[in-house]
Amino acid sequence: MPRTDVVLADPRLAAQVDRIGQARVKAAVTAALARCRTGEITAAEVATAALDSLPQSAGGLHPVINATGVVVHTNLGRAALSEGARQALLVAAGATDVELDLSTGRRGSRGRSALAALSRAVPDAEQVLVVNNGAAALSLVAHALAWQREIVVARGELVEIGDGFRIPDLLSASGARLREVGTTNRVRLDDYAGAVTGSTALVLKVHPSNFTVNGFTSSVGVAELSALGVPVVVDIGSGLLAPHPRLPREPDATTTLGAGAALVTASGDKLLGGPQAGLVLGRADLVQRMRRHPVARALRVDKLTLAALEATLEGPPSPVSEALGRTRADLVSRAYAMCRQLEDVLAVDVVETSAVVGGGGAPGVALPSAAVAVPEDLAGRLRTGHRAVLGHVAQGRLLLDLMAVEPSYDAAIVDAVRLAVKG
Repeated sequence: MPRTDVVLADPRLAAQVDRIGQARVKAAVTAALARCRTGEITAAEVATAALDSLPQSAGGLHPVINATGVVVHTNLGRAALSEGARQALLVAAGATDVELDLSTGRRGSRGRSALAALSRAVPDAEQVLVVNNGAAALSLVAHALAWQREIVVARGELVEIGDGFRIPDLLSASGARLREVGTTNRVRLDDYAGAVTGSTALVLKVHPSNFTVNGFTSSVGVAELSALGVPVVVDIGSGLLAPHPRLPREPDATTTLGAGAALVTASGDKLLGGPQAGLVLGRADLVQRMRRHPVARALRVDKLTLAALEATLEGPPSPVSEALGRTRADLVSRAYAMCRQLEDVLAVDVVETSAVVGGGGAPGVALPSAAVAVPEDLAGRLRTGHRAVLGHVAQGRLLLDLMAVEPSYDAAIVDAVRLAVKG
């Protein structure tokens, strides 16, 4: 039985200390030695077994290949970042000029280049602001603009946004009073007009995002609401900055501001394809009031978010954008190529599927996709393998949908399936 210090001295293990830390390497060695004591492995295999069990990073998160057919999967961290955004994170991880003007040596405007990039992406916005998520953006609107005043909002738009959090609770917690108008399925301009008084701070329009209401329904557009004489704030939710040809019904910031909205709020980690962030775009006077409100400090984003957001806006296409550009024909071709590499170890098939945007974006929109179908009993082994692969089970088969899978990951999925088959 080798001593712990002898195993730790193995060059392969010693090289991992700088990557994941001494404690994790030692824990892996201790576990391998325990296996050796029970006879599961030999003394000569201890170092290799410890090396194979090391985590891929010093953190607790595990990389996952998203083969679920949900492009923006909330449980998988929503939007995967582009390579440009990942590289920007590495730069931002060290000392940076996030709040320093290098030309003068004096304090500079925090995140100025990221905010400038956002302004260029939505020219109709007089000013922009970034906070730590979409709910924070809406909360700051209520704190800064509607404290002890009224927000007029349609009953059908008082939605729950996930994990039990609800828009009316979020707004009321800011000290604002809600004036609900209309019914669950129908609201008219007269409803809004009758509710606007001297106590009205703003009219709020919320995109329901994660559900649709069909049938006997009616709503009021931004252009009509903007004629009421009070600011109209629109929470578009998914972070689409300009119209997308594949999502014609999804609201976007540019069109919404052009229709007369005073402010637009949105998330950065959904259809925009960036990091978790809350975006505020619109009238300069209103954005400035929000920027100087005390709560804004509590909702401020860090340098990593600013760096990733800027790179998303001005760098290469995000994985979300690339996924939305994929056609079923391309995905079917990739699926058949993967099946040919697997047919010697198990029965596989290509299945035409329908993917979705996810993350509260474009509810009800089906994206034509394709998947590799493998036996259902591989789901657990693929999910817990060295490189986790997550699909979804349908009609007794595990479907590995390729809509959200980058082509460079196809080989990794094939390898993972082959290993899962071996058990």
